[in-house]
Amino acid sequence: MTQTVLQRADARIDALRDTIAELLSMDEPRKRFAAMMSGLDIQYDLGQAHPLVGRRMPDIDLVTDRGPLRAFALLHDARPVLLNLGEPGDLDITPWADRVQLIDGDYAGTWELPVLGAITAPTAVLIRPDGHVAWVGEGGDVGLAEALTTWFGRPAAMGSSRGASTHRSPAPSVGSASVGLRKRPARLKAAAAIRNAQGGVRDVKRSR
Repeated sequence: MTQTVLQRADARIDALRDTIAELLSMDEPRKRFAAMMSGLDIQYDLGQAHPLVGRRMPDIDLVTDRGPLRAFALLHDARPVLLNLGEPGDLDITPWADRVQLIDGDYAGTWELPVLGAITAPTAVLIRPDGHVAWVGEGGDVGLAEALTTWFGRPAAMGSSRGASTHRSPAPSVGSASVGLRKRPARLKAAAAIRNAQGGVRDVKRSR
């Protein structure tokens, strides 16, 4: 809407356009406007205090066991990623390994977000397939299992037991048998009635 207004030919709009252009020549206003226009200023309320939670993951340069990578390259398969920036092996997500990638990596740069600026460096980041951060580790795994379950389903072991407990045998065979048993006496009665009727017809013919 703002861009549409700035395209009008009007003396007042010309003055406003000059003011905006002057603001955008400065680093901080330019970063804020760029974040607003690209949606990088959006933060979903996911209940955790760290400023990175609910925001788009910065496309930082990582050093991983796969070699140097950009953070967004980890999302090319459209799968969630748990990025472990602490000691390798600190985090165990075995029950979710079929759904979530676990990547050990290092990042030596400054953590900086559009609009907010520099933030406290996390030790781990759980990234949704859309690039938004679902959980941040700050020296431990508190809340990680809850976040994994909320966004990516129950652990595999729980899911298997749940599936087994809710399994039901097919009902049609039992139902068909019971229906057949109920219908059998009725069929016998009908057959007996037909035989009686036929016998009565034969008796009448003989009497004639």
